[in-house]
Amino acid sequence: MMNCILICLLCGLYGVLAKDREHKGKYSVPILDVKARQQVLDTNQTLRLSCRGRWELTWAFPSGLARDQVQVEESRCGRKSQQYCSRLTVSRSQAQHTGPFRCRYRHRLRKQTSVYVYITDSQRPFVDHPGLSPGVLFLKEKQPLVIPCRVTHPNITTTLVKFPSHSLSPDQRNIIWNSKQGFTIRTPTFYYIGLFFCQTVIDNVTHKSQKYFVHRPVSNIMDVYLNSSGPVQALKGTRLVLNCTATGELNTRVNITWDYPGKNNNAGSTSKRLLKHRTHMLFYNILTIPKLQRSDRGLYTCRVTSGENTKQQKVTVIVYDRPFIHLKPRNGSVIGAQAGQKSYRISPKLKAFPAPEVIWLKDGMVAAEQCSRYHMKGSSLVIRDVAEEDAGKYTILVRIQEHGLYQNLTLTLFVKVSPQIGEKAVSLQDPGSVPRGSRHALHCTSHGVPPPHIQWLWHPCPPKGLPAAPRA
Repeated sequence: MMNCILICLLCGLYGVLAKDREHKGKYSVPILDVKARQQVLDTNQTLRLSCRGRWELTWAFPSGLARDQVQVEESRCGRKSQQYCSRLTVSRSQAQHTGPFRCRYRHRLRKQTSVYVYITDSQRPFVDHPGLSPGVLFLKEKQPLVIPCRVTHPNITTTLVKFPSHSLSPDQRNIIWNSKQGFTIRTPTFYYIGLFFCQTVIDNVTHKSQKYFVHRPVSNIMDVYLNSSGPVQALKGTRLVLNCTATGELNTRVNITWDYPGKNNNAGSTSKRLLKHRTHMLFYNILTIPKLQRSDRGLYTCRVTSGENTKQQKVTVIVYDRPFIHLKPRNGSVIGAQAGQKSYRISPKLKAFPAPEVIWLKDGMVAAEQCSRYHMKGSSLVIRDVAEEDAGKYTILVRIQEHGLYQNLTLTLFVKVSPQIGEKAVSLQDPGSVPRGSRHALHCTSHGVPPPHIQWLWHPCPPKGLPAAPRA
């Protein structure tokens, strides 16, 4: 039994090794019938290429060559017809057919062999590129810039020209020329932004390539902000307008989108604006929902994208069915402060929408008109440098006049005053000696809130020769 298992393992290993040798064998990649890496033909000549391989083959050819201009013949070949052969024919080749011709395995596209074919034409030294003219090239940070003015003959020399007439010759260090690729700028600077073309002179005739516009895409989003920094509160049936503003560097282009609860129902509409400043760009996207419903409450997200950069801002929208005022004491209707306190805030619990008008009264009169130490902060009343006379009844009046809503609340402020002895405020003379057995009155005047308790202490005189005890 063990021998049988060992034989099976050896057979499997042999099969794997044989398959590995097969993949690394003569036809691991297709083979073309040309030995040189490039060919040069004249226009109107017929181009013929043959390819052989182990599996089914396919061709890739320059974009200037239409598929209906190419004839491909496929067959089985080799001993016992175990191989695949393919023959490509291009009749009446033209200058725009210049480029790489690749023979590939149909199901292994990375396994390929190529030859570069020049179709030379003295009247058309540059290979035309399909698409718009001028072509747009993007200058990206820390990446080489390629201006693809390929030529139809390997020996053509060219010059790069920045419009209108500034010529740049290849130095093979930063500006590199290659007839199969064009000009490569290894470390392009801002100088290379603009309009460029290539030119060459053949038989004293100057030929120019198509023009290329080099553009530097900018995707730096500097900031994104909404017209509301906190939660947005609104009444049902009213109009909601949210403005998302993005700032970016000059030449930046951004895309601004909204995510919000009613997006799938097309509840809102957006409008866009663009402003250009001397140092930056401003992008506005305004979301409007004409009639809010309860289903529109939730999180609203403005998302700004530019290239691979993304920034966003969020805000919560609260929708109320009707206006309201909720007013009640925070810690009971009687509150206390300490005289001498730097400031004291009277702050009941108030929640109302829309924003109400608030007035504070002290003992029935407008508080702010009674004393300069009283001022409002939000819906609270702040008393600076609290004094005993600040005690009293404070009433907050809350009203939303447009909806006919009114509510008030009265709080009693109790101001604590530390006990003080009046006699300590003046200089007292020693009463001196009084006759024994006579009557003498001592006075103690005190004040405080709540009223202080007075206690007298007597310290008898010490015997002669001993220090006197401290006075009370």
